[in-house]
Amino acid sequence: MNPESIFEPDGDRFVPTEAALGPWTDQALHGGPPAMLMAREIERVAADQPMFVARLTIELMRPVGRIPLEVRSRMIRPGRRVQLVEASLWSGELEVARATGLRMRRSEVAVPELDEKPPHGPPESVEAWSEGYRSGPAYHVLGVEARSPIQPGARRGPGWAWFRLRLPVVPDEEPSGLMRICAAADFPNGISNVVEPTKITYVNPDLTIYVHRLPVGEWVLLDAKTWLEPHGTGVAEGALYDRHGRLGRSTQSLLVEARSAG
Repeated sequence: MNPESIFEPDGDRFVPTEAALGPWTDQALHGGPPAMLMAREIERVAADQPMFVARLTIELMRPVGRIPLEVRSRMIRPGRRVQLVEASLWSGELEVARATGLRMRRSEVAVPELDEKPPHGPPESVEAWSEGYRSGPAYHVLGVEARSPIQPGARRGPGWAWFRLRLPVVPDEEPSGLMRICAAADFPNGISNVVEPTKITYVNPDLTIYVHRLPVGEWVLLDAKTWLEPHGTGVAEGALYDRHGRLGRSTQSLLVEARSAG
């Protein structure tokens, strides 16, 4: 039976469903679901005026397992025009992930309109992903619908894909535009790999998302590229679009290691 949401409430905690799982193991989450859960919390922190989350910096401090998670939040820097809000995920007394949201006041300002259309065709122009990385339930199969010209796990250069949430993050709640961006933003290293995944692992311990506009509709395009260095680090980044134009950018630091034989 397929899950009906990515997380299920359990009192004051949230329990990940199979739709939150990462591609390599059935015991740890993909980075997208924790990012969405913390973005949701940052948006929920009360403010005296309408605020816009312009930057979201996420520290994936340790693998997030299939465990009940408590979400905590606090205002780091209050202000009328600029605020810093922190959200974190806890397993008991162990902090597993943290996000800092830079919120700016909303105001009507006359500015030039930039016409930067998506650099690739619409989602209907490409095929949906199959299971790809591994068989069995996972976020990239159950949590989101992903479409690209190449199936995941292949050896390829800079890649792109469209993403949309199949499920709500929590039951009976429409995902916000920021949460829809987070649903796609943790995929740059996965869709723009430059070495076969069977030979090298490149794990991202962080994720930074800059947003200048929220998406219209469900679909978010990620146009990504990866750079790897022989000293064992790298960077992956992706430009974010909806059907109408540019939304922002996501960036990941990469820890690069040779995959052990067997």
